[in-house]
Amino acid sequence: MALIINPDGTPGGGENGQAGGAPSESIKESDTANFMADVIEASNEVPVIVDFWAPWCGPCKTLGPMIEKMVRQAGGLVRLVKINIDDNQDLAAQMRIQSIPAVYAFKKGQPVDGFVGAQPETQIRSFIDRLLAGAKPPLEQALEAAKAALDSGDHAAAQALYLEIMTQEPDHAPAVAGLLRTIMAGGDMAGARELVAGLTEAMTADSAVAAAITALELAEQGGAAPPDTQTLRDRLAADGDDHQARLDLAIALYGADQAEDAVDALLELVRRAADWNDGAGRLQLIKIFDALGPTHELTLSGRRRLSSILFS
Repeated sequence: MALIINPDGTPGGGENGQAGGAPSESIKESDTANFMADVIEASNEVPVIVDFWAPWCGPCKTLGPMIEKMVRQAGGLVRLVKINIDDNQDLAAQMRIQSIPAVYAFKKGQPVDGFVGAQPETQIRSFIDRLLAGAKPPLEQALEAAKAALDSGDHAAAQALYLEIMTQEPDHAPAVAGLLRTIMAGGDMAGARELVAGLTEAMTADSAVAAAITALELAEQGGAAPPDTQTLRDRLAADGDDHQARLDLAIALYGADQAEDAVDALLELVRRAADWNDGAGRLQLIKIFDALGPTHELTLSGRRRLSSILFS
């Protein structure tokens, strides 16, 4: 079943947000007799990936499930046909398969791309993205719609979309990270912490999820900081080298959704006393950069300014 997104960004296709007419044969086993229909003719409709494998092939057992997962995520925009070369030796010879796993992509009846041997997930995703030629799978559309809802403050819509994605892909790390940030944005810190407690070690190691967890830790830290920022500013006005006051102010500012001011305060702390309290200012900055993400404007500019301070 494929995820459908309505024009307003909410899940569509019925109560569960799923489409009733999703292709049922996105992944199938085939053979020499059906190769023409399953691959050549079918590739006139959508790109078809052919995975030549064998039961005794160790790398095939790793590569195959990764390709299958990404084909499912493509929501019918690409198909996968699996060919056991032991049972189809004539076809393997015709296709000049000398080593497996061997993967070929067909469009309009012609081979257009391929690779031999095990590949990392990033390379497989690039391989499929090239076949999609800019077309966005329903799951990717759902992620974009969820993020847009979160950014606009529509937490209910964002949460519904992230949960729908996770219904189909329980281990989809970007959706887990998005759901965590959505729960936090709604002010339910206990719920966010409960979600984190139920994650596997592999999931918490994902960069997007780890960044969301760091954001939660910072939010909790900010909530515990002295709320009276004016008192902290007064302390700094009286003594510019009150480093603890500057650190506490930065934490309070970040907790109040003033990330830019928090970064400015921490950069000033590093400039004045980079080694104070075992580099507490720099460590707090790194936490914020991790929470914002590597491509955030504040992260990019903040890292440049931090490098300038440390190496000037």
